[in-house]
Amino acid sequence: MNPLHGTAVARWSAAEGWRGVWITGPSGAGKSDLAMRLISRGWRLIADDYAHVFASAGALYAVAPEAIAARMEVRGVGVRPVCALGVTRLTIAVELTRGPVERLPEPSSMDIAGVPLPRIRLDGFEPSAVEKVALALAAL
Repeated sequence: MNPLHGTAVARWSAAEGWRGVWITGPSGAGKSDLAMRLISRGWRLIADDYAHVFASAGALYAVAPEAIAARMEVRGVGVRPVCALGVTRLTIAVELTRGPVERLPEPSSMDIAGVPLPRIRLDGFEPSAVEKVALALAAL
């Protein structure tokens, strides 16, 4: 199982349990920054910077490699411990981009290990990015 570059966080749903979000984008796009803001609103970290992502029974799951489990790199502060989850099912992918995003995009997905994962594209530094991730997750 090879690690993939990205950050994974999850939100609790009384109906479905923990629902994971896979955040991707180039270095410096704001993956950890967005994850920190989500965590400050009650979300939990799965893995920061990279994760083992694997398919099982038609679903995708993420888990942090042992070397970085329950740790997050906070730019300008350093590596800090955070409350984290173990293996968690991924529900949606958020692809971060700098600059404008399409107003009314067509549905799209990202294929990981042969499993399509619904995808949205956002500017992770936009003030409303946290709310947009929450809305996109709730819509699934």
